[in-house]
Formats: sequence, C-alpha cells, structure tokens
Amino acid sequence: MSGKQVRAQYTLEYKLEAVRQVKAGQAMSIVAKVLGIPKATLGNWVRHAAKGELTGAGDTTATTVTPEQMELARLRAENARLRMERDIAKKAAAYFAQDTLRGTPGFTK
Repeated sequence: MSGKQVRAQYTLEYKLEAVRQVKAGQAMSIVAKVLGIPKATLGNWVRHAAKGELTGAGDTTATTVTPEQMELARLRAENARLRMERDIAKKAAAYFAQDTLRGTPGFTK
C-alpha cells in the first residue's frame, strides 16, 4: 500500500456554492462540516473569491457539480444550522425552567 496521500480537487462550481453559503450567513465551520471539507480550505476559497481569484480544479476531466448536488449541499447546511438553533433553544428553555423551579416551594437542590 502506498503512503502517498491524494489531494482532493474541487470544481469551480462546488467552490462557488460553498462560498455562496458562507456569504449568505452560514457559519463557515458548519458549511465546511456539511460539505466535508477542511475549514481552512473553505476560508481560502472565501478569501480568493473576494479578490476574484477563485479557480476550479485544473483537471479538465473533473466532474461538474449538478444543480441537485448544490441544492443538497445547501439543504444540509440549512439542516445543520436549524439543528444548532434548536439545541440552543432547548438549552435556554431548560435553563429558564430550572430558574423558575428555584422559586417554587418544595424545590430542593
């Protein structure tokens, strides 16, 4: 088995969709996690896109990202964001319920 690691190549369309999600307000860490790319790589793409220097994979045989794949990536990012918001709301509700219980007679803790 070869110890050589193969570097991933991404199409321009894939990079642009990832950058679009970040610019739309999604957290960079969430977009990177959902798309399965390193956060630093996504940060580089966002920085290069701001300068107008973003390019796709040099390999002309690279597969293009279909609109369905782009939509799936967007929906996964939205799903991750909504789960995070839900978890925050649950924790806040538990915190305030606990605070309310402290004022209730018979509550011991």
